[in-house]
Amino acid sequence: MHPVLRNVLAVIGGLVIGSIVNMGIITLSGTIIPPPAGADVTTTEGLKAALPLFEPKHFLMPWLAHALGTLTGAFVATKIGNPSRIWLGLVIGVFFLMGGISMVFMVPSPTWFTITDLALAYLPMGYLGSKLAGA
Repeated sequence: MHPVLRNVLAVIGGLVIGSIVNMGIITLSGTIIPPPAGADVTTTEGLKAALPLFEPKHFLMPWLAHALGTLTGAFVATKIGNPSRIWLGLVIGVFFLMGGISMVFMVPSPTWFTITDLALAYLPMGYLGSKLAGA
C-alpha cells in the first residue's frame, strides 16, 4: 500500500477509535461519578443549567475521556501508519483539540477546567500516544 494512503487511513482509523473511546468513557461517566442531584445532563441545555452544581470531581471523567480518547487514537494511528512518524499522533491531537475548542463554545465550563483540558488532554496525549506506539 502506498505510504501516503496508509497514513491517511491510519489517521482516519485513529480518529474513529479515539472517538469510540471518548464516547465510551463519557457514556459510563455518570455511573462512576453521578451528576449532582436534580441535574439533567442528557441535553446541552440541561448541562448548561446544571453546571453551577458541579464540583471538581464531576470534571474528572470528561477530562479522562478527552485525554484517553486522544491517547488511544494517536497510538492506533501511529501503529497503523508509519510507526517512525510522530506527526501521526500529533495530527490526531490537533483534530481532538479542534473538537475540544468547539466544545468550549458550546458548553461553558469553569476556566480552570478549560485551560487544563485544552493544555493537557490533546497535544500532549497525541505526542505520548505516538511515543508509546514506537515513534
